Amino acid sequence: MELNQVLTFIRVVEMGSFSRAAENLDVTQPTLSARIQTLERDVGQRLFERIGRGVRLTEAGRAFLPFAERSLAILQEGREAIAASQNPSTGRLRIGTARIIGSYVLPDMLAHFREEYPGVEVAILTGRSHEVLQMILDEEVQVGLGRTLVHPEIDSTYLYDEEVVFVTYPRHPFATRSTVSISEIAQEPLILYDKDSTYYVLITRECREAGILPRVIMNLDSVEATKKMIERGLGVSFLPVSAINAELEQGTLVYVPLAEGHRVTLPTSVMVRKSSIPHPLVDAFLSVVQRFRPTGLPSRAEVSKRI
Repeated sequence: MELNQVLTFIRVVEMGSFSRAAENLDVTQPTLSARIQTLERDVGQRLFERIGRGVRLTEAGRAFLPFAERSLAILQEGREAIAASQNPSTGRLRIGTARIIGSYVLPDMLAHFREEYPGVEVAILTGRSHEVLQMILDEEVQVGLGRTLVHPEIDSTYLYDEEVVFVTYPRHPFATRSTVSISEIAQEPLILYDKDSTYYVLITRECREAGILPRVIMNLDSVEATKKMIERGLGVSFLPVSAINAELEQGTLVYVPLAEGHRVTLPTSVMVRKSSIPHPLVDAFLSVVQRFRPTGLPSRAEVSKRI
């Protein structure tokens, strides 16, 4: 089995016909047909069947496709690794990230990374933490950032704890309090991230452990939308510190510490696949993010002075 046969197979799948694939690859149709026939002999099955003027995958072709795509992806990673080994400041790095980390923490991480590696091209995919883990397993990305998850095929390195704090609007009666209890918060109209999120699970668990039922009036899949709802006085919420620093400085949101020094945190990790081939750019990124710490929560006195 040769590389040009695998590439030809994928191009026929993409184009839906031998003639268009031959034109795209700049080869004659007999040459393209010969490549496919040789590949079919190698795998022992027909990979395409004709439909009108085009072709479609057989069941064997559909089974073979993900492996063909993966083989080309691995070869491309090999080319990138060779380029990076010759010049680690260039190349392409594919990162998967949980959405909140991608919006509020990753930009600062990349700013530090690009100081050391300014020529690196970065491609970013976002999703929930479990989706980021799957991106790594599927080799869509080389490295992932998310809430700490355990999987036998993933190496996960702890980075920091993200503090999740109670947030309200400046006119709310709690805004001037030194602390507030979970039981008091449970009586307030609560706006939470959607029910499949880590944040929803975390906050509702805290309430259950305190023996109370939260009064959830709204679920959103956007932190930015949640902040706007709170600013308009529609409810209160718990939000990660990294997502609210700008609003705290502007005075449009207020955080109130929980009573008795209680803290709610989520561990954040960087993830790679255990079986992945060492890559200089991945190693460089890991080195940078392991030294990185996000901006902490300002004291309430500091916030008051700014407002």
